Amino acid sequence: MDEKNFLAGQFEANRAHLRKVAYRMLGSVGEVDDAVQEAWLRLSRSDAAAVGNLRGWLTTVVARICLDMLRSRKSRREEPMGPHVPEPATDNAHERETELADNVGTALLVVLETLTPAERLAFVLHDMFAVPFEEIAPIVDRTPAAARQLASRARRRVQGAPAPDAELSHKRRIVDAFLKASRESDFEGLLAVLDPDVVVRADTAAQRLGSLPEIRGARAVAEAFKGRAQSARSALVDGELGVAVILGGALRIALRVSLAGDRIAAIEAVADADKLAKIDLEVF
Repeated sequence: MDEKNFLAGQFEANRAHLRKVAYRMLGSVGEVDDAVQEAWLRLSRSDAAAVGNLRGWLTTVVARICLDMLRSRKSRREEPMGPHVPEPATDNAHERETELADNVGTALLVVLETLTPAERLAFVLHDMFAVPFEEIAPIVDRTPAAARQLASRARRRVQGAPAPDAELSHKRRIVDAFLKASRESDFEGLLAVLDPDVVVRADTAAQRLGSLPEIRGARAVAEAFKGRAQSARSALVDGELGVAVILGGALRIALRVSLAGDRIAAIEAVADADKLAKIDLEVF
């Protein structure tokens, strides 16, 4: 057996698993087939001999593909007509029965549709396929701790727990107070909502727009934000409360905001176009 046929055989051995991952991510048989086919194309173009754990590698690849498809679906503002009931992938009666029995329920798919793409990926990979958060984190461009939070939020939704609206409202009041003080050049108002050791970090694109790479301390941060935020609005940035700077109808800068108690402890400014395109944003 030549190398290509051997690789194809290894892929076929994992196809059913990949379809399960993709279906839970996408809820559409047609898209599942597209995602799995794309995974095969990427494998065939890769140095497969260097892959130590082929099943894990393929799981990661198909998850990335599905994440991009979900984000593209969201950017087109498609309104799903409801979850798709999977069709049998084989004419073998026994295999068809096994596949149907293993398919995720319609009720769960409906809930999964309400999650952000990043939340859905973290929940599906960790809770359904036991993928560690250390492996999930780079797929969604987060730390393992942040990936864990994504899965936790998704899990609460799936389990029917009410969203922590009181906590979100509390955080929003702090962020709104920060934006108001910034717009009005209220230096003391800014100090009131900033942790004494607050840190602001900006990516390279934000630095080109005039931000410093890093600013430390409440007074320095208050000075930097005084008189600004005219086009900024509080928003959910990848499911976490933050700030969106909208200019000309487009997202120009996203601020990820971390709180310590009742004060802002850290701000991360993201202006890189590729990163902004991947952000799940809900502006208030």
